[in-house]
Amino acid sequence: MEDPIAEYTARLLQQENEIKALSAEIESLKNPATLVAPNHIEELREENTKLKYRLNILKRSLQEERMECTKTMMNINLRLQEIFGEAIHAACPELESPPLAVTPSQQAKFGDYQCNSAMAMSQMLKAKGLKVSPREIAEKIVRNIPENELIQSTDIAGPGFINVHLRKAIVSKLLTNLLVNGVQPPPLESRKKVVVDFSSPNIAKEMHVGHLRSTIIGDSMCRLFEFLGYEVVRLNHVGDWGTQFGMLIAHLQDKFPNYLSISPPIGDLQAFYKESKKRFDEEEDFKKRAYQCVVKLQSKEPDFIKAWNLICDVSRKEFQKVYDCLDVSLVERGESYYQDLMTQVVKEFEEKGLVEVDEGRKVVFAPGQSIPLTVVKSDGGYTYDTSDLAALRHRLFQEKADIIIYVTDSGQGIHFQVVFAAARMIGWYDPKVTRVEHAGFGVVLGEDKKKFKTRSGDTVRLMDLLEEGLKRSMDKLKDKERDKVLTPDELVKAQKAVAFGCIKYADLSHNRINDYVFSFDKMLDDRGNTAAYLLYAFTRIRSIARLANIDEAALRKAAESTEVLLDHEKEWKLGKAILRFPEILQKILDDLLLHTLCDYLYELATTFTEFYDSCYCVEKDRQTGEVVKVNMWRMLLCEATAAIMAKGFDILGINPVQRM
Repeated sequence: MEDPIAEYTARLLQQENEIKALSAEIESLKNPATLVAPNHIEELREENTKLKYRLNILKRSLQEERMECTKTMMNINLRLQEIFGEAIHAACPELESPPLAVTPSQQAKFGDYQCNSAMAMSQMLKAKGLKVSPREIAEKIVRNIPENELIQSTDIAGPGFINVHLRKAIVSKLLTNLLVNGVQPPPLESRKKVVVDFSSPNIAKEMHVGHLRSTIIGDSMCRLFEFLGYEVVRLNHVGDWGTQFGMLIAHLQDKFPNYLSISPPIGDLQAFYKESKKRFDEEEDFKKRAYQCVVKLQSKEPDFIKAWNLICDVSRKEFQKVYDCLDVSLVERGESYYQDLMTQVVKEFEEKGLVEVDEGRKVVFAPGQSIPLTVVKSDGGYTYDTSDLAALRHRLFQEKADIIIYVTDSGQGIHFQVVFAAARMIGWYDPKVTRVEHAGFGVVLGEDKKKFKTRSGDTVRLMDLLEEGLKRSMDKLKDKERDKVLTPDELVKAQKAVAFGCIKYADLSHNRINDYVFSFDKMLDDRGNTAAYLLYAFTRIRSIARLANIDEAALRKAAESTEVLLDHEKEWKLGKAILRFPEILQKILDDLLLHTLCDYLYELATTFTEFYDSCYCVEKDRQTGEVVKVNMWRMLLCEATAAIMAKGFDILGINPVQRM
């Protein structure tokens, strides 16, 4: 059998050649020089109209065949923007960069999408001294909409809103494409390299809720970029260098003198750190020895490097417990990695005359920034500013990253703003070419709306928090008597899915810029926009086919042969909601705000509930309970909803279960 893609490609080429020939013929007919005999004008005009009609049919046929050839999901909003962009340019060619506003309609009576560009265009024309009403502009735009595969009809509402009604046949085809090929991302123009710097705990200190936010948000951003086809480097910029290691090593030498031959049993590194800090503050001799240890560590003396590695390894094991619970993978590249690069960075700034001396410090003032970067301290040591500049330079020139994202708390926003400004000043990157961005986040608050702490006022240990989540999750499942219907293995899987899923979702469902209140009661509630609700909704959708005795093979076969009907208003509403997935991902790619995906998944789940309550998927005999009829196109809508939800969960780092 001939390869269908090769066959389609050949047909597409043939049609494209025919379009070119017809276009050339139309252009020649427009040229008055070719119209020699006046008595042929009417005949030629008639032929011209026929040619245009054939050209439009070919264009639409070409668009539809392209759609059938591709396995990826179409971004409907983006395609409508292309169509309206063309129409707007044709309607008002005198406007430079006219606004292009296409959004999904909020109410069914206003169609499926709306183009609201006419009002802003009217203001732009007014500024040029041309008085044209928004409605007139809207009418002109509609007249210039090119032949396309998506739009069934348009109407103009109010002062100039263009309501767009999609073709049901195309929406049905797009759903079939999704069911046959799975959830495939839209094609990438080019495969860019993305570096995401996130989590970044400090060695010898416990991970706390601030690290939890960075870890969850950063991991989800990585998952999004990975799904869309980018090359992603997940970097853990751990705090593994600096003066604190002098006091830690000095304390290690005193407490465990044989540390070089026997690995010291440091059970609680946090307590070990506090002990060494107390001695550093109170004992002058210890303080001096700690500074000597820093010098020897920076000189890379073997015994001191071994002591440093021992302390780092104890921390790594603790961090890994958290990463295993949250199913997060990272490449560690701490501050120590950039030590040798810092000297080069300072030299480069000095050679370009960008360094000033201020009270013994070497500082760099970046344009438009009120505070300088301190690149060398008065004692000759380097700072966070120096290491962050060195890290940025490495990511730009060695990693050759196209996109660099830093996921840290908003308190570091000004610091990164100055670092990025200094990097642009020295010419390391052009923001029009390389995207370098700080994705800041707010503080985690307790239910008293104050900074999240333990009752004794200490920082909450992350492992304690995760273990508390597991306990509460199991209590919730037992309250619902799930332990009586699930096997022990299924119960543990459900416990982990709910506990870690709820903690992640509670964070991601809030706008990351804002502070958020950490509440186990709210996040484990199975009503409203929570992971608990969505996980239950997902398992219910997955159970519909199982209860109707329809396996995956039968659904796959049905997807290839059954048309997805969208005649009922709730079928139509659900079908459109499913296909909005690519435009949601595009929005997050632009603004890095992941709560948009959470809001979408909640809206999809509630839209599905409306559909399921109004449209029978499986019809049963009321007496016997036996299945008498399966409406397969509706089963396919269930399957498409579940597929999108599963991919959404995957991007959020949530692991759903089949039974819960």
